[in-house]
Amino acid sequence: MTIMVETPRGVRTRDPRELLNAVEPLVKERLHNIFDAPGSQGVDLWEREVRLLLRDSVAVRSLAERILGQAVAYLITAMENPGVDIGPGYTVDLGVHQIILDTPVYFAFCEAYNGGQYKHHAPLVERRRDGTVMRTAAIIEQHGFAVDAELWEVDAADCGPCDDKVPDSH
Repeated sequence: MTIMVETPRGVRTRDPRELLNAVEPLVKERLHNIFDAPGSQGVDLWEREVRLLLRDSVAVRSLAERILGQAVAYLITAMENPGVDIGPGYTVDLGVHQIILDTPVYFAFCEAYNGGQYKHHAPLVERRRDGTVMRTAAIIEQHGFAVDAELWEVDAADCGPCDDKVPDSH
């Protein structure tokens, strides 16, 4: 599933918000506290994950949205490129963890973007300081996503990699 948006320069990029919202029909378990709550009209999966980031780890809405967008871009890129050595820094990883922790959404995400197979998240304890973060940002951009350079550069020397011994992990 590829969703593209037109940018002012005419370059088409993949839209993380649309890509995340596109998995809603695949969410098998109802998310009652968002979709069925009073006053929840217009709340989509994107808004749900932003609110959860704001609840747990990010103090500013605009930053939560930026982190979530980069997390979606990272996860889809990882799913489309199994075996490629990539990894986010701490900041983007906040959004990755948010999506994974909301398991009904993450299972639907895996169904849509990983051929229905669960993509493991098996982080190593030690962070890598070998340039992986900025290489990852470049790979994400090559796969059609806009990269928020500031969010990648802030952790450029501090990658949170996954264990390559766990099958299909990111």
